[in-house]
Amino acid sequence: MVVLGAGPAGAACALNLAPFRRVLMLDHRPEPAPRIGESLAPAARRLLADMGLWEAFLAERHAPCHATRAVWGGPMPVEAEGLRDLDGSGWHLDRAKFDGWLRAVATRRGAALVAPALVTGIHQDGAGWRLDLLLDGRSLPVRTCLLVDAGGRMAPLARRLGARRRVADRLVCGWLYGEDTHPGGGTTLVEAEPGGWWYSAPLPDRRRVLAFHTDADLPDVASTRCAEGLLQRLAARPFLASALARSGFTPAGAAGFCAAHSTTLLPAAGPGWLAVGDAALGFDPLSSQGLFNALYTGLAGAAAADRHLGGDAAALSAYAAGLQPIGDAYRSHLQAWYGAERRWPQHPFWQRRQTPDVAEA
Repeated sequence: MVVLGAGPAGAACALNLAPFRRVLMLDHRPEPAPRIGESLAPAARRLLADMGLWEAFLAERHAPCHATRAVWGGPMPVEAEGLRDLDGSGWHLDRAKFDGWLRAVATRRGAALVAPALVTGIHQDGAGWRLDLLLDGRSLPVRTCLLVDAGGRMAPLARRLGARRRVADRLVCGWLYGEDTHPGGGTTLVEAEPGGWWYSAPLPDRRRVLAFHTDADLPDVASTRCAEGLLQRLAARPFLASALARSGFTPAGAAGFCAAHSTTLLPAAGPGWLAVGDAALGFDPLSSQGLFNALYTGLAGAAAADRHLGGDAAALSAYAAGLQPIGDAYRSHLQAWYGAERRWPQHPFWQRRQTPDVAEA
């Protein structure tokens, strides 16, 4: 089996299947890159336990997330404690460290990793596939009977094979990392504003992430594309700006701008292939479910791949069908979350989320 993408979903799929099947992971990056998306939901402990990774994950010493304090739906902050969750607290991850750890586990369990690797062609080859790889300037053919698209929201493999992406919005995210000189507890901070919403969380080693979300076609996006614009905009947010001032937040390290929209791949599997992670279902960061979805679909995709390779002709279609109720529940919850904020009904960002506009791409 060949997994295209060695992020959390691809690595989770590979590490679960590698003890039983031959697995090759391909990624265009030699190492995990700094990126946004560091919240791991409490329920992930069940998945990590099922994968045999729970104790090893604890040894990585990621920062716990004890509560969320949000200015949402009104002017006063409201706090929700993570301890009330039956699974306990979640985590704020060192994302690059977490991604690298999953890659390392996959290779220790027997998966091969080639990175950087560039796929220049995909062709049907009898009952399987032939991939043309470009490695160190040389072309190399690779043959496999099953492909896994773990290439993120753009689902590059699945789209090439005829699947289509159902795009629900235009959400984008500008983010930057920094350091706290007076770190407090493990509390996630969220604040809504007319043009979108903010997020900030403490990370291991006194680090912190700050992010602003808006739509790609709105004027507010201009202040989202660079660290200077984010900091200038932050000054107008009384709750978040004062909280970061108390923590002694100072920008330091990477900054970036990325897509954050909700997507659904139709279908999520086909003859000889399946998609996992954001390639199958892309979640709005407000849900804090992106990494959980990556681990879940990686585990479920590995199980489906094993059944398929063992001769179960219905395994891949059953996997795709199993993702539909997850997507339905996610969209229902997302509409409720955004629907709770009604202070700016005339602003396009919030107006769209009261009457969601789903585009096909």
